[in-house]
Amino acid sequence: MMRRRELKQTILSMLKNEPWPVIAARLPQYEGKEIINHLFTALCHSQKTKWHAVSAFGKVVPRLAAQDPESARIVMRRFLWNLNDESGGIGWGIPEAMAEVMVQDNMLFSEYSHMLISYMRQDGPEIFQDGNFIELPALQQGVLWGVARLLKVRQQKMVVKGIDADLRYYLDALDNTVCGLAAMCLGMCRNIEVIDELQSLLANSGSFILYWDYTLQEVKVSAIAKQAIERLHLQAA
Repeated sequence: MMRRRELKQTILSMLKNEPWPVIAARLPQYEGKEIINHLFTALCHSQKTKWHAVSAFGKVVPRLAAQDPESARIVMRRFLWNLNDESGGIGWGIPEAMAEVMVQDNMLFSEYSHMLISYMRQDGPEIFQDGNFIELPALQQGVLWGVARLLKVRQQKMVVKGIDADLRYYLDALDNTVCGLAAMCLGMCRNIEVIDELQSLLANSGSFILYWDYTLQEVKVSAIAKQAIERLHLQAA
């Protein structure tokens, strides 16, 4: 059995240097409880390492849930704690990792998806609790990426939660990643009423780095908005 420090370096090196298919094939050889802490550490590393850690959470935590549901819930609560002001941390990569886990696991989605959504909502009446609106753009990026990821896989279950009203707020954001991801999400929400609002982003020449389908790519806000509009038109046809 590897010593803790050796295992940490092995995991970090794998996430940094290997392509995702290799990482996905190697993850089952490690016990989930042994590498969870190392995945949390990896979220604070370079872009590639961080995003591979996000994807790895989606493999490791659902495996934990199948063996010991409470162990998986402990990880989910740890995500929430890291996004709590009282934690003293910043929460880099936490919304993304939380979402990736829920993409892969029905039980955890049903129990925790309302929490991810709450980070887009101001304080006020909700089914489950008051909103937990996040003001830091870097964390807003993570929340919106997580919502987009869930919309891709669990579209109907997300749409019925009324998230399109929350997403529209971000279209005027000064951060290109935030408004671009909001447009991406709205393109999957089936509400054709937002088409006029999306039109304003067609003139946005800014770009951002998007991790999608396990690949990092540079995309233009205008191109994302155009795709969203086209998708909504097709759904309305």
